[in-house]
Amino acid sequence: MAESIDIIVPDLGDFADVEVIEVLVASGDKVSREDGLITLETDKATMDVPAPQDGVIESMRVSAGSRVSAGDVIGRMSVTAGATAPAPAADKPAKPASAPHPAPPATATARPEAAPAAAAPRSLPPINETGFAKAHASPSVRKLARELGVDLSQVRGSGPKERILHEDLKAFVKSVMTGRAALPGAALPKVPVVDYAKFGPVEAKPLTRIQKISGPRLQASWINLPHVTQHDMADITGLEAKRQALKGPAKARGISLTPLAFIMKACIAALKEFPRVNASLSEDGESLVFKNYYHLGFAADTENGLVVPVIRNADSMDVYEIARQLGELSALARDGKLKADQLQGASFTISSLGGIGGTAFTPIINAPEVAILGVSRSAMQPVWNGKEFEPRLMLPLSFSYDHRVIDGAYAVRFTTFLCQALSKVDALLEAQP
Repeated sequence: MAESIDIIVPDLGDFADVEVIEVLVASGDKVSREDGLITLETDKATMDVPAPQDGVIESMRVSAGSRVSAGDVIGRMSVTAGATAPAPAADKPAKPASAPHPAPPATATARPEAAPAAAAPRSLPPINETGFAKAHASPSVRKLARELGVDLSQVRGSGPKERILHEDLKAFVKSVMTGRAALPGAALPKVPVVDYAKFGPVEAKPLTRIQKISGPRLQASWINLPHVTQHDMADITGLEAKRQALKGPAKARGISLTPLAFIMKACIAALKEFPRVNASLSEDGESLVFKNYYHLGFAADTENGLVVPVIRNADSMDVYEIARQLGELSALARDGKLKADQLQGASFTISSLGGIGGTAFTPIINAPEVAILGVSRSAMQPVWNGKEFEPRLMLPLSFSYDHRVIDGAYAVRFTTFLCQALSKVDALLEAQP
């Protein structure tokens, strides 16, 4: 005997109001537990909502463009009577998913009269009317923002559902006046608009979803964080010899033992020695938040762009387990199957381009982290040993850091320690989780 159950969106981590970009099933479809039902797009990647049990889809309440949060009901399905579906992760009552947001009307709407331009503080940029109109704020807050010349799209709300309160507006103005807030786009000249077709044949192709999401995040990090990059070279001659010797036994265990696994192990030792690199600046810029965990993100190359899966508690793993995690998460990234919690919480990120090439680069910090390590391709180089030159395999490292938190001396001590750790491969292998 069959019974009907609600299909409920599971816990999405820190995400809410996530857009549905594809519905994968229809009424009457047979599904197995963990089969994808809908595909969601978060601010970092895409993910599928799985079927809670084996059964038959009765109806779906969402369509492409709908927005959902944890606990939302997205449809109903028929399952064998007596079977119990997993309880929704959210503690709130299930609620219907929201319909697609309607497009804004084409006609202009009346708005409160803006204060004279001369009354606006000189350090505030002109108001972006499109962003201002979409801001979540009451009429009184909007009126005050007009009087102060504040663009509400730049203000972070602390009220329910990120509603902007009077206190948020006042705090924003104060932070701008004291120089603590950096306004994206403020005082930046616009890039010239060019009609490329005047000079020859062109073809326009849309950016991928990941590129559309990651682009603004990278731009915000580059504008708001004072980046400095420290370059160094690590001697990995011994490390590579040992890795080659261990590759066969590791492969027999189903593990691809890549250099990145050793680099991550060395990074953990360096982060413990230099905890400021594993920290983040508080939102008000008044304190430093030291993290007592080591969640390492790594840039994974996919057809749609770079994503950053996270290996949680990497300090509790040996080199082999880190290598296993790298392989599994990279495969999920390529297939677009990463879950929300596999993309969150990194305390430090590594971007390795060694498999492709290059001698050095300046990676952009994955804010709110305060540093990132770039790894380029290793190469044999002549190194003076005090008596003669000998061939050594040297690995280029590029360490970008937030200069508000890390100064040059601290940065070079970090990379020096990291290079020393990479040269002592036996210690990396013997290090107990």
